[in-house]
Amino acid sequence: MIEKNLINIGKKSKKAFSSPINTKKKNKVLNDYCTLIKKNRKKIITQNKKDIFNAEKKGLKSNLINRLILDENKISSIINSIKSIIKLKDPTNNILQKWKRPNGLHISKVSIPMGIIGVIYESRPNVTSDVASLCFKSGNVVILKGGKEAFYSNKILSKLFRKSLKKNNIDENFVQFIDIKNKKVVDFLLKKMNKYIDVIIPRGGKELVKKVQKISNIPIIGHLEGICHTFIDKDANPKISQRIIYNAKLRNTAICGATETILIHEKILKKLCNFILKNLEENGCKIIGDQKIRKFYKGKIFKATDKDWSKEYLSPIVSVKSVKNLDDAIYHINKYGTMHTDCIITKNKITAKKFLDGVNSSIAMHNTSTQFADGGEFGFGGEVGISTNKLPPRGPVGLNQLVSYKYKITSNGKTRK
Repeated sequence: MIEKNLINIGKKSKKAFSSPINTKKKNKVLNDYCTLIKKNRKKIITQNKKDIFNAEKKGLKSNLINRLILDENKISSIINSIKSIIKLKDPTNNILQKWKRPNGLHISKVSIPMGIIGVIYESRPNVTSDVASLCFKSGNVVILKGGKEAFYSNKILSKLFRKSLKKNNIDENFVQFIDIKNKKVVDFLLKKMNKYIDVIIPRGGKELVKKVQKISNIPIIGHLEGICHTFIDKDANPKISQRIIYNAKLRNTAICGATETILIHEKILKKLCNFILKNLEENGCKIIGDQKIRKFYKGKIFKATDKDWSKEYLSPIVSVKSVKNLDDAIYHINKYGTMHTDCIITKNKITAKKFLDGVNSSIAMHNTSTQFADGGEFGFGGEVGISTNKLPPRGPVGLNQLVSYKYKITSNGKTRK
């Protein structure tokens, strides 16, 4: 029965994708979606309360429950996110390049939607509206498989999107939400739906992403972990360093862009070690350091092991390592990092350039908090996730990253010799 329902969803998606939508219609749908969310605020909050009740009943941790909550402010934030997507230029049907060949061929490279996107995600209900809006604006059909924790919240947000599609005489199956609460659903999606789904985007914890990467027969866009680094160079400004480090680690410890390892140039340990780390400890952060860091830091510090350099804490814990120079910092990041987001703090522009060029990160930063690793902050109108793949798209996957391209060729009856 589950298999039959999912195949039916796949078939409906294919049919919807066969009817392209123009930009004006897309924006009208998104505007109407905003209006429907405004009108149904109370209903959304009522459905969300069911999820909160179930989460508390199951004993979910408070930080996970906080992710679930939809209040007036969060609903306003959802609406603002959709409005920002409306303002962005449609990324489809744009001529990316064109040229004429000596053989008489006129060639153009044109952006097109990826196709049918399957998104598997956990906890945060705003992902439903963000992803549906981004996929629709970029001309893609989306199949949503949200976590059971946010079941009722996800269901109403996807239902309102479908209502907006129907109102505009557009196939409502451009957005489909899988409302089957069964663990077999994800397995079937990943193993048996490659005829219907063009790409899978997992958004969630390490275990979810690991599972997707292990069993999926469909191409994946995403990242497993965010082991992000901030390197404080010998030419770093002390005040800027303290401010960035505090924000990069403690603004929100649960996001993939939070700094998990701080690297400090050995020449400034005496000058900056206590100044930087004491500020973290006083604000509730546990410090784990190598031998040199433990020698210089006067506060409470725990001994680091090699395993600590490969940990994504997602909590107020940070590992701190002394490095000999820039090359040592780059080597450490490329060895232990996950190609997510890494930063250098320095006044030296030559050093900064060498760092930005040298790290393998999908996002390389200079004098900037790693917490800016976010599609909304990049001006992408939100994101469906962050990709650490070597192949594109890389970094935040927003509107312009949800397209592919094709070559269109015309000639005056040319034949090849």
